[in-house]
Amino acid sequence: MTAQRLDTLDLTAEIELACTLAREAATIVNTFYVGSSEVRYKPGNEPVTEADRSANLHIVSRIQAEFPEDGLLSEESKDNLQRLEKDRVWIIDPLDGTKEFIARNGEFSIMIGLAIGGKAVMGVIMQPDPGLLYVGAVNHGAYLYEHGERIPLAVSRQTEVSRMVMVSSRSHRQQIVDKVRKDLRITSERVSGSVGVKVGLISRQLADLYPHPSPGCKEWDICAPAALLEAAGGEITDCWGSPLVFNKRDVRAHNGLLASNGQSHAQIVAVVAGICEEFGYNQDDGFW
Repeated sequence: MTAQRLDTLDLTAEIELACTLAREAATIVNTFYVGSSEVRYKPGNEPVTEADRSANLHIVSRIQAEFPEDGLLSEESKDNLQRLEKDRVWIIDPLDGTKEFIARNGEFSIMIGLAIGGKAVMGVIMQPDPGLLYVGAVNHGAYLYEHGERIPLAVSRQTEVSRMVMVSSRSHRQQIVDKVRKDLRITSERVSGSVGVKVGLISRQLADLYPHPSPGCKEWDICAPAALLEAAGGEITDCWGSPLVFNKRDVRAHNGLLASNGQSHAQIVAVVAGICEEFGYNQDDGFW
């Protein structure tokens, strides 16, 4: 996508649809959240529930009806790779943080993203419990709907890395993250589930940094959060500072993920990349 096209991009219709679908999917998910939901396991011992499948069916069918020419990639739909022929691709995680959903701790989200020309341009993240809706898009800014109020979002201006609040995964804690925290001399940390929820915390100035130096994330984990964070003034790259590219054949984030308020991103990248290489990873080969 060219800079000129980005400057003239109007995503009003896409945002309205994504917000509607996120809210409707939250209603679907909540019926299972307050009741019961059968848990099955996909390859890799990843849990999936009826809430995932039901929300996915609703979101995907509506997007296909409204934007039939667009491509689509969703965690819970078979990827036939036809999306690779499309410039516009919707990238969806109908329930990010399934382990947190099962644990009933509220740290899960519904994520609907749109990538155009390989760039995340719109992201809607719904956290059903406690009912937060994050929206971020190119030329539209970032904002939060809470209790019927629309609140503008902007990341913090904290430049001192050691004073930043780092957010990390509740259910995927790794030794390398402890090393990152130590070497950055960070003293304040909070844990959360769902990439969307963690990036949402950065957009609300409740955290400043989220390092994820592992290949666990897929495009559906990252697209909506990337669009939200950049619209809020933050920065998100891989662990070596390279831009994230969406709608690839291989949807895995081989070089990890680094999200921040953007104030000292290059400085953080230098440290995190060094730690990754110390652990035996390199940018060319990724984490495999």
